Amino acid sequence: MNVMNLKKSREFITGKAAAPLMERLYQAEAEANVKRYLSVIDGYERKFGEGEVLLFTSAGRTEICGNHTDHNHGKVLAASIDLDCVAAAGLNQSSKVRIVSETFDQDFEIDLNDLEPSKRHAGTVDLTKGIMKAFINSGYEIGGFNAYVSSNVIASAGVSSSASYEMLICSMLNELFNDGRIDVVAFAHAGKYSENVYWNKGSGLMDQMACAVGGLISLDFNDPLSPTVERVDFDFAKTGYSMIMVQTGKGHADLSEEYSSIPNEMKAVAAFFGKEVLSECSEDELIDRVKEVRESCGDRAVMRAFHYFEENKKVDGAVAALKAGDFEKALSYVKASGNSSWKYLQNTYITGAVKEQGIPVALALTEIYLDKIGAGACRVNGGGFAGVIQAFVPEEKAEEYAAYMDKALGEGSAHIMKIRPVGAACINRLCE
Repeated sequence: MNVMNLKKSREFITGKAAAPLMERLYQAEAEANVKRYLSVIDGYERKFGEGEVLLFTSAGRTEICGNHTDHNHGKVLAASIDLDCVAAAGLNQSSKVRIVSETFDQDFEIDLNDLEPSKRHAGTVDLTKGIMKAFINSGYEIGGFNAYVSSNVIASAGVSSSASYEMLICSMLNELFNDGRIDVVAFAHAGKYSENVYWNKGSGLMDQMACAVGGLISLDFNDPLSPTVERVDFDFAKTGYSMIMVQTGKGHADLSEEYSSIPNEMKAVAAFFGKEVLSECSEDELIDRVKEVRESCGDRAVMRAFHYFEENKKVDGAVAALKAGDFEKALSYVKASGNSSWKYLQNTYITGAVKEQGIPVALALTEIYLDKIGAGACRVNGGGFAGVIQAFVPEEKAEEYAAYMDKALGEGSAHIMKIRPVGAACINRLCE
């Protein structure tokens, strides 16, 4: 991969070679996003001076169906979205990694000889260290580099701003030090390792895989070391629907315990049957011995296990419907997935903070609206407990629905998004 000096990088991103890719990634927003890349090149020059760089992108993601199944080796239907992290990055011939994020006003340096996590096990520095350590553990090369990063992936919005950043760093390490030979499954494992070990967060692989692979994809984590990834050949743009994310307000509590309780309780049910994860068990045996499991693991764990088994069926149904071109049927599975998350998985609010129920309020408002127009679906998106819901609304009603939710929850709560075909990648390589 040939790096370019800053002048040639500007000419490249504004020229004919990159134009088709910009339109493919950003559609009507292509011109605005070219300016974003120019901005990161300018930022790189201000911070690091002249040099040679490559340009990178890493998408945000949304799950369409398959809420909290990946960590127990289940199934997910997910997609990358047209919000992303972008960066200019180049070698600095040292043992230091220097990263500037203009979005979050961060400027930090990591010594590659000291990759231990901090005592807090939190923050961007720890997350970045964890990715570096994961690459070393896997036998890949790392080294010193400079990067200037900008992101429009909305933080705390259930579209995986952290996973998008992780996959961006993986793309840089891949191109700058490993000749672009590492596949995106390895990217995802590096991100998962970093979150699990350097953040003490019991996350699975779904966020990272959806950010890294790109497009509309079906994921089966039955073999977590080599998950099955299938691109779903379906043109969402032709459905007549808009996908809208609604921020319901950031919760005031630390949600780490709530997030971790879901995989932990599911795995407790699996352990009852002598297994590690629920993918190794069956719903029939759970039903057959439900009295004993309730006594051993508690009722909420049983309900969450039911969600896992039923959610996998919904993913299969939604994928089959999309392959058959039946989007309305696919939406019925999306709606059922949301109901299961609310009733069985129980991740729409914190039981110890019942006065704060932003997600249920947003879902109720949306269900009332969709019932009135007789179309669409909605569901909790991402980890849950606080944050974001996802709604599919007829295109002609999208602006009206967004205004309706903005009025109820605050200006700027609703975001109309598109699915994009590329996940995490080096822009220069994509244009070869």
